[in-house]
Amino acid sequence: MVRFFYKEGKQVKKETDVREVGHLKNLMWVDLQSASQEEEEWIETKCDISFQTPQEIVEIESSARYFEQNNTINANSNFLKGDQDGYHFYPVSFMIRDNVLFTYRQGDSRSFADTVKKIKLGEEVFKDGVDILLLLLETRIESDADLLENMTKEVKNISKALSREKKPKQASLLKINNLQENTMLIRESIIDKQRVLSQILRSAYFPEDRKERLRIVLKDITSLLEYTTFNFERLEYLQDTFMGLINLEQNEIIKIFTIVTILFLPPTLIAGIFGMNYQVIPSSENPYGFWIAVGLMIFSSMIFLFFFKRKKWI
Repeated sequence: MVRFFYKEGKQVKKETDVREVGHLKNLMWVDLQSASQEEEEWIETKCDISFQTPQEIVEIESSARYFEQNNTINANSNFLKGDQDGYHFYPVSFMIRDNVLFTYRQGDSRSFADTVKKIKLGEEVFKDGVDILLLLLETRIESDADLLENMTKEVKNISKALSREKKPKQASLLKINNLQENTMLIRESIIDKQRVLSQILRSAYFPEDRKERLRIVLKDITSLLEYTTFNFERLEYLQDTFMGLINLEQNEIIKIFTIVTILFLPPTLIAGIFGMNYQVIPSSENPYGFWIAVGLMIFSSMIFLFFFKRKKWI
């Protein structure tokens, strides 16, 4: 699917018929979402541009993530998308030529949908595709901020749950690990945009009058990076707390086993003495010898039990 956004007066209108691209004036944004090969070739011919291949878009080298060629800014960035299986990246390619924005992507994103909604509301004056690019990036950063806010709420809930639980549950540790992974993905996504935007800021092809707005976006990104660092530290603290609770529980179990073992040591010793195979053993001929031995066993255990309670070990 291909969508064209063009300016007509003060309004921004949309066209989806690729055959109309040659007749459109004041073109601002061409959005290719899972476009067919014919649509892609048509746009390349009519607009005199060349899109990168999907393999080139996902390259991690700096030279592939951002480059300038033929008065065109080419930038690739990963957008974070959430579904039932968790969060994952999908690549988006941006091109700015003659202040017209071209986006090439294989997936859908709420950030693009929200950007289109804001454009339709017409609350902002758009000069060209550069303004749309800035709006799209701002919307994406807002989305990342919302994700971090939701994760912070989950972290608070886990913290409260650990405070209430007498025994730590394995599910809490799995939640902490999952939140750490998601925070790492968000941080990676934000750093990726920071790197691309920093390079765009240094570009001679990017309009000077819009660079101040781009700096504001970079400041927002820096704030989010600091927030992710705070989340990491808090999750590590919760993980340490969880492991500490497990160690306390294990120590309590070991302490119980130790006390039980010690309590049975004196009776075992007494039973061993009276069970020796000698002809003469004190009270062996006594009719109350058995009960005397049992009494000694109980008495010896009670002495140790009293000693432990006095020391407040139990």
